[in-house]
Amino acid sequence: MIESLVIGLALALLLGMAAQKLHLSPLVGYLLAGVIAGSPQVSSVDNHTVEEFSHVGIVLLLFGVGLHFHFKDLLAVQRVALPGSVFNMLLHTVAGGAIFYAFTGCGWAAASMFGVCFSVASTVVLTRVLEDNRVLHTPSGHTALGWLVVEDIFTIVLLVLLPALVSGGSVGMALLGMVLKLVALVICVAYVGKYIIHRVLTHLARSASGEMFTLAVLVFAMGIAVLSSHVFGASMEFGAFLSGMVLGQSRFAARAASEALPMRDAFAVLFFVSVGMSFDWHGMVEQLPLVLAMLGFTIIFKPLTVWLSVLLLRKPMRMAVLVAGSFSQVGEFSFILGALAAGEWGLLDKAAVNVITAVAIISITLNPLLYRLLPGLIRALEKRGIGQGPAPAAVTPPEDSRYRSIVVGYGPCGEMLTGILRDHDMDVVVLEMNIDTVNKLCGAGLPALHGDARSRSVLQAAGCEQAKAIIITSSAAPAQEIASAARSLNPGIEVLAQTHYIRDARKLRSEGARNVISGEEEAAITMGVTLLRSLGATEEQVMQERRQLRRTLSP
Repeated sequence: MIESLVIGLALALLLGMAAQKLHLSPLVGYLLAGVIAGSPQVSSVDNHTVEEFSHVGIVLLLFGVGLHFHFKDLLAVQRVALPGSVFNMLLHTVAGGAIFYAFTGCGWAAASMFGVCFSVASTVVLTRVLEDNRVLHTPSGHTALGWLVVEDIFTIVLLVLLPALVSGGSVGMALLGMVLKLVALVICVAYVGKYIIHRVLTHLARSASGEMFTLAVLVFAMGIAVLSSHVFGASMEFGAFLSGMVLGQSRFAARAASEALPMRDAFAVLFFVSVGMSFDWHGMVEQLPLVLAMLGFTIIFKPLTVWLSVLLLRKPMRMAVLVAGSFSQVGEFSFILGALAAGEWGLLDKAAVNVITAVAIISITLNPLLYRLLPGLIRALEKRGIGQGPAPAAVTPPEDSRYRSIVVGYGPCGEMLTGILRDHDMDVVVLEMNIDTVNKLCGAGLPALHGDARSRSVLQAAGCEQAKAIIITSSAAPAQEIASAARSLNPGIEVLAQTHYIRDARKLRSEGARNVISGEEEAAITMGVTLLRSLGATEEQVMQERRQLRRTLSP
């Protein structure tokens, strides 16, 4: 058993590192590790052992989903995420099932289940792609996450109801019994969470060591999962999701995430390894036409329908493209549904699950690569006037005797810079994504526009073509894209920006932005100067070293 775990985890580590080196998702490495571990040449790995431990990974994976689940995230983007995700899941289920039926001639239940497996995207992959491309905390990222929340809810409900649907007998009575059991389970978990979990964790947080707290979190997560299965007849996954939700609403959510979830990640790796071990290359070759059809469905048809849905819901082209691009993959929920459909429910055969695994491996590999092409696609469309939408109301053109500066972002830094510029009789226009801030500034008589500074139409409305400078005040803003859009309208505009990292500052400077402030750079210079002064250096020596540091850090 230990030998199987060591080999599986070691292969996952090595291939996960290789995947990251190639700027791919680590999931690709984990799945390939399973493929290698499951090959006849590596016969020492016990597939059954890895699969048993992977069940723990599934439970903890769903516990983590529940822990980070908040209805407020869904409510913030409900007008797009709710109708868009529901419509697309139904459409993808029908379309995917129709393709499966056309190739295999199976029954409607199997075809529908196969379509469902391709209607959901991977939480791990989507979040990682958005984060790597710095879109996670933008309106597009929030919309994609809200969309994913609806998919997760649908999948959880499906995990609960399908056993009742496939068990035979009266479907109505079975569903009624299941609903009553689920209500009882929710009430029980809520009671346990309020009166037991909270008190136990409070006691441990005060008096016990860190490992006791972590152990308690794992016991509650696994215990409620087992309780939901053996007492209430629901799936263990649903019980784990509920326990995560209960704990996620408490004051212990942050500590549970930081201390208990690393163990979830380790077991989740085994889950992906076990999926790879069940993959059959020969079976994929035999089902190659179906694999190619479903791959095209996943990376072309799904993003296309999501893109159209976002546009029909009257959102900008940029958001539609970025949201659609993040859904061109399938992942862990597809594996879970496929494995249960082939095992416990008897709806799919191993060949169908093999197709799901093959498409998942390929789509997870391609998704990050394809997503990096989207900003270029958006810029090309906007240059041709496609997808910019109606231009915002333009502000008053600058007077000949005054300089115009565009300030992107009105946080503390943006507010101070705006004050400095206005104190020196400069003409300032603020670009801000928070509509409440824009309304407040306009009410105070300060020109401000609500819009994405990467959009050429927004920059034109702000007077970018006549502006002397554009100042990007937030280090989290996509400075390179904003600078590129601004310089395409006004090649001579002065770009001032701040970034977290020196490497980003160097890249901006190489693209023509002369005044870039890096947090790392300024921290290093300030710490060096402070150290020299504490050691008794003269001001001349300090200034000389400051100049040398600037030449070194910002070539």
